[in-house]
Amino acid sequence: MLHHDTRPDAAPAAAGARRRSRMRWSIVGFSALGLTIAYLDRAALSVAMPFMSDEFHISPAVQGVLLSSFFWTYALFQIPSGWLLDKFGPRVIYPIAVGWWSVWTALTALATGVGSVIVFRLGLGIGEAPVQPANVKVVSKWFPRRERAFASSLFDMGQQIGTALSVPLVTALAVFAGWRSAFVLIGVVGLMWIVGWLAIYRAPEKHPRVSEEELRHIRSDQGEMVEAADERPAVSWRGLVRNGQVWALTTGYVFRSLAGAFFLTWYPSYLLDDRGFSEADFGMVGALPAVIAIGSTVLGGIVSDRMLAAGISTNRARKIPIIAGLVLSASIGFSPFIESNVLLMVVLTLSSAAHSFAGAAILSLPAEVAEHPDQVGSIAGFQNFGSQLGNLVSPIAIGLFLTATGSYLGPMVFAAVSCLVSAAVYAFWVRIKPVTTLDQVEDTVPEESRR
Repeated sequence: MLHHDTRPDAAPAAAGARRRSRMRWSIVGFSALGLTIAYLDRAALSVAMPFMSDEFHISPAVQGVLLSSFFWTYALFQIPSGWLLDKFGPRVIYPIAVGWWSVWTALTALATGVGSVIVFRLGLGIGEAPVQPANVKVVSKWFPRRERAFASSLFDMGQQIGTALSVPLVTALAVFAGWRSAFVLIGVVGLMWIVGWLAIYRAPEKHPRVSEEELRHIRSDQGEMVEAADERPAVSWRGLVRNGQVWALTTGYVFRSLAGAFFLTWYPSYLLDDRGFSEADFGMVGALPAVIAIGSTVLGGIVSDRMLAAGISTNRARKIPIIAGLVLSASIGFSPFIESNVLLMVVLTLSSAAHSFAGAAILSLPAEVAEHPDQVGSIAGFQNFGSQLGNLVSPIAIGLFLTATGSYLGPMVFAAVSCLVSAAVYAFWVRIKPVTTLDQVEDTVPEESRR
């Protein structure tokens, strides 16, 4: 067991453990698969870009625009997506989103030049906008707080798996069947996911395979959130916009993504064009940062939840992995000064792994700061909007910098500084409320009110 309950009712809970269903882990597994497909879709262009630039004669500055174009609509639709998820739920919105983005991914195979690629990427961005808020919403509904960082790490590792798969898969398809075939194959995979999601997903209260023991476990330390759902209306959008914690999460994610976007966009071109990697070399080692980041993502979730289970405050249990990961991720700034490609891959892998180590705890934060369960999707939408601002700005800025100087020095150093700024935001601005158990809430409610 990953978590040990120290509350007075721990013994009865343990006695009923054999009867407790574990449907929540199947649900988060499907969420991880959805994010894997999403990142496979969005990373495919980065890997295919060297092949596409040869065919369409694309300059570095225009490549930056192409790599950024996905994030234009992806960022714009983050906040509306969070609202739709709070209103209609992940069972409805998630499969609609996957179907939409899968079609636009497949259509990329019909591209005839820069303009058409941008149109297809804008369509992809609209469809993928709900994916991360949806996963955050799913975890907030299906997991107690002491399991949320680990559960978030499980779905979040989908981005590393998708990114890692994109390197050998798209490279192989581009070499042997042409880059267009990769987009068709990935689009079909997304459509297949929809069938499974509709078959498996329900709210925990309505799911036929969720026992009373598992439902009790899910709600066990969501005390004030359960009370809010029963007794208090959700805070208005005006209240969310005026909430300093919403903007703290948004700002922290902006600066984190300014660094992380490099691995989603310019990383393949950096190794192939600037560091002299052959296509064969890149196919063999290019996926290493994403592969190692998979384990790092899960480790970050385990560490955060273990700290919470050990009695460390929620504020510290979430912040310590975030800050440590972001500070270590700033090692990317050393890359331009390293001559050995072997050492370079070590540093880039370390930076990527540390960046991912912080991710699980960050993704648990919308549920940690929300005052009502019907706010979680909206807050996650704001947070991920911040992420996409960074993702939008970064590739364009790198492309313009390369056009002006031909050097990656500025972008790499700026990425390192962005990691440190993000760490400072989470350290000094974000405030996380303490855990309140369901039993504690019930103990504060007059007996006649509970009848």
